[in-house]
Amino acid sequence: MPVEKPGIEVKHVGGIAILYFNNPAKHNAMTLRMWQETTKAFQEFHQQKDIKVIIMAGAGQRAFVSGADISEFKDKRNNTEAAREYALISDATRAAMMKIQKPLIAMIQGYCFGAGLDIAMRADIRIASDTAVFSIPAAKLGIAYGLESIRLLTSLVGPGRAKDILFTAKRINSSQAQNMGLINESVRQEELYEHTLDYAKKIAQLAPLTHRASKAVVNDFVRNPDEQNEKELQAMIDSCFASRDYQEGQLAFKQKRTPKFKGE
Repeated sequence: MPVEKPGIEVKHVGGIAILYFNNPAKHNAMTLRMWQETTKAFQEFHQQKDIKVIIMAGAGQRAFVSGADISEFKDKRNNTEAAREYALISDATRAAMMKIQKPLIAMIQGYCFGAGLDIAMRADIRIASDTAVFSIPAAKLGIAYGLESIRLLTSLVGPGRAKDILFTAKRINSSQAQNMGLINESVRQEELYEHTLDYAKKIAQLAPLTHRASKAVVNDFVRNPDEQNEKELQAMIDSCFASRDYQEGQLAFKQKRTPKFKGE
């Protein structure tokens, strides 16, 4: 029986897309191919209007993403030039995640290390099982965590805790991660899938244009001030009030029924 190659698997549950990082034999470590497939998937999510919410998860039961596949470093990241080429590919994935305007949830179980935590931090919401373990082992490998990744980490846990995590390369359990703001929720492993899916379904029933505007404004607060664009953000807010969804929301409220939002 042929061994399945590491890759990305996407499943759909109503208006929710679930993207699985599928390399369970290596705790879902990211291969170069997986970075490329993830970029493609997010580009497709961006275009698919029927998708309201995206969930990222790890295949199997033991890991979200345990980091980059270090076994590839010898051939694909063995010098400065090769490292830059590798970075261009993985950075394209990160950019695609940050570009997505739809709510993005990380459903985390088991190992969430290095590149895995970097991926999880690009989600809007992080829901983890009580088995989840977090770490940034860059100091053990002699490499540096990315500039934007450190900015995201610092925005979540603060400068002191960010330095502690980076300097010590220590492992953090799910309860500790929640207490420091690294994740939003910690739930029992057996409840993780249903809990996260129910959470996503609640979001999917609400107004997409409101989600888009809210996400953009919140993200803007943690950006470099030079990158802020208040006119563009205000235009997103104004578009909500000019939308059919706004009219539908008012009508549904008057009629005491659940609104049917279309993102228009």
